Amino acid sequence: MTSDKSRFTFHALIWIAAAALLVSVYLGAARLAGANGFPLDDAWIHQTYARNLGTRGEFAFTPGVPSAGSTAPLWTLLLAAGYALHIPFQWWTHGLNIVFLGLSGWQMARLARRLFPASPKLAVAIGAAVMVEWHMVWAAASGMETVLFVWLSVALVERFAVWGENPSARKLFALGLIGGLLTLTRPEGIGLAGLVGLALLATMLAARRLSIPRLLAFGAGVALPLIPYFAFNIITSGLIFPNTFYAKQREYAILLENIPLWKRWLQVVGVQFVGGQILLLPGAVFGLWRAFRRKNIPLMMVGFWWLAHITLYAVRLPVTYQHGRYEMPTLPWLLFFGVWGTAQLLRPNHRTAWARVLSRAAIASAGAAFVAFVLLGAQSYANDVTFIDTEMVKTARWLNENTAPDAVIAAHDIGAIGYFAARPLVDLAGLVTPEVIPFIRDETALLDFSRAQGATYLVTFPGWYPQISAILPVVYRTGSVWAQQHNHDNMTVFSIKN
Repeated sequence: MTSDKSRFTFHALIWIAAAALLVSVYLGAARLAGANGFPLDDAWIHQTYARNLGTRGEFAFTPGVPSAGSTAPLWTLLLAAGYALHIPFQWWTHGLNIVFLGLSGWQMARLARRLFPASPKLAVAIGAAVMVEWHMVWAAASGMETVLFVWLSVALVERFAVWGENPSARKLFALGLIGGLLTLTRPEGIGLAGLVGLALLATMLAARRLSIPRLLAFGAGVALPLIPYFAFNIITSGLIFPNTFYAKQREYAILLENIPLWKRWLQVVGVQFVGGQILLLPGAVFGLWRAFRRKNIPLMMVGFWWLAHITLYAVRLPVTYQHGRYEMPTLPWLLFFGVWGTAQLLRPNHRTAWARVLSRAAIASAGAAFVAFVLLGAQSYANDVTFIDTEMVKTARWLNENTAPDAVIAAHDIGAIGYFAARPLVDLAGLVTPEVIPFIRDETALLDFSRAQGATYLVTFPGWYPQISAILPVVYRTGSVWAQQHNHDNMTVFSIKN
């Protein structure tokens, strides 16, 4: 047993070391571009929550004001540990994500080996595809919770594959706990946890071993981390899920009216194929078909999870910006089916020469494409960090140096401002100011509300609020050349004094 644990630990460390190398390429690309932050303003939101929790013991964005705005409370807790331990926040954040990226590849390889025991090389290829795919590396360097969510989702499915046939109540409680932590990382995790619960029920019924106590043990594991989270949300905001869960849907509701569902679905799916995985498309379709034909419960479950997750976003939140970051958590399952299905279609050792040549050429092309997109993704990452540094962070530092500490600021976005300026905020996106959600698309109502809250400045990109930006005097504009060269607005500070 000890030797097995040592072997597992050694293998996991190899995967983590490979993840460190990949993430270092992205961080290095950003440093070479003169940028040293995160590629999303939302990452600064997480840092602000984590700093207040780690240093003040408050789950709040604004000190002293409890907030149910964090969509990833487990990620906040992990980041807060770094602040409590006085570890430099970027080292801690990137270090956590390197570990989770490595564990994602390692655990996916274990799952594939469990499902395809006769193909150990295939299992390694599936795990490597997950870890090397450029969206995953970008996510690991983003400061966000994405790869934590990926690892927990893979761990949930892998443990179900191991324990699902005849599990004990103790193991089912542990399985449920993984599902609860997954949901604590992002709310949509409840969908996969629910599917695992249904799969357990189906497995028990098929084996004629239905056990209500065991199912209840699974449910108790899911509920354990979620009950205090839901209670905090209800007490703080009156809603069970975080404010952003509702605000984002309201903000982008216009897309549901103007774009037909089929087109939204294709857009959401299409963003997942920007990379070497486009060459795996035939294999992914074949793999999905094969999974349902075999009636293999774990394969059917993750296939349905991928389809359901994509469809849900197409129905409720069909946005693909920031490289499709909302769709990234299910990308590993697309890669799983793509690599598995492609391996079944190709014949690299076939006795016919043309079959061997075509198969090996396809494998080499896919490998080269994945490597090429890793490098292209590093450039995209550097550009994204540069944009946030020269717009959001630069504006936040100006506010910190040029406004009174008690100046109320209406803003969209609030992450860097919360971290670097720490001013009282009116959040026009509804994260920490849920009162704006009912009129989140009404510029006049937002301006009136901001003034009623005592705000004296409005901080945003003019293109986001063209009506009110056109009538307000400008106090400050970043003037950053990078944004201008790439046809972006410069972030602007407006005066909104009555």
